[in-house]
Amino acid sequence: MKKVLVTGLDSFTGYYVNELLVSAGYDVFGYCRQNPNNDAQIIQGDLLSPDRLEAAVKQVQPNFVIHLAAVSSVQHSDKLDIYRTNVIGTLNLLEAIKKAKVGITKIILASSANIYGNKTEGMISESHPAEPVNEYAASKAAMEMAIKPYAMQLPITVVRPFNYTGVSQSRNFLIPKIVSHFVEKKSVLELGNIDVSRDFSDVRDISQYYVGLLENEEAIGKIFNLCSGVSHKLADVIGYLESISGHRPEIKINQDFVRKNDVKVLLGDNTILLKTIHKKPNYTLMNTLEWMYFSK
Repeated sequence: MKKVLVTGLDSFTGYYVNELLVSAGYDVFGYCRQNPNNDAQIIQGDLLSPDRLEAAVKQVQPNFVIHLAAVSSVQHSDKLDIYRTNVIGTLNLLEAIKKAKVGITKIILASSANIYGNKTEGMISESHPAEPVNEYAASKAAMEMAIKPYAMQLPITVVRPFNYTGVSQSRNFLIPKIVSHFVEKKSVLELGNIDVSRDFSDVRDISQYYVGLLENEEAIGKIFNLCSGVSHKLADVIGYLESISGHRPEIKINQDFVRKNDVKVLLGDNTILLKTIHKKPNYTLMNTLEWMYFSK
């Protein structure tokens, strides 16, 4: 049985990636700060502990590594912690893999489509330059640059997920927050700018892309957008949920929620991804919102 070491297995994404890997017959190990208590094989540790990372890699002897662990919130208060975790933590992992001298077939590193910044016209392909407008995006762009020397020695694939959501995502994220307001039939929904457009995917599709790239030799040394290729305004999301729930709250625009450095439009080009893994998205945004709404 082939072994996969997944950092951040205790995360929202990690839960779904783990489910898919296990169902596909992989032996999955997690490297996490906390044990998620989901019967997974967990090694507890931190990305900023190089010795612990190296010991974990030697212990597991993985065939594959999926690196999901990160500070993923744009609003994270400790700016330096974002860079320590997302850049130094990633380098610590790659250094641990090198030192452990195990036969790794593929390493998938999660970057972010936020690195593209405020491109407002057309679909964004992987060749679009990085123009980050916040610390989270800048840390992911810096990570991509920092791993280049390792990419000449290790079988690395970089992915840039666009926005995605699903059941059990934290209410700190926008879509779960909106869904919860509809489930609870709240009369007022306060939001920031509802005219921003996002390419929303279902977490189950995103997990499928990770697994699809895992054993694909064509993916080594390449960068892939993980996206649906369709954008929706937040106003559209509200309209979908009104249709699903029959509830129509008053929408109030709270200027305190409007970010000055917010990305206005994010629409991904998934052409390279689909040509490589030959798998199309299984879920529309309406499918995802129905799943989230009726799971409450």
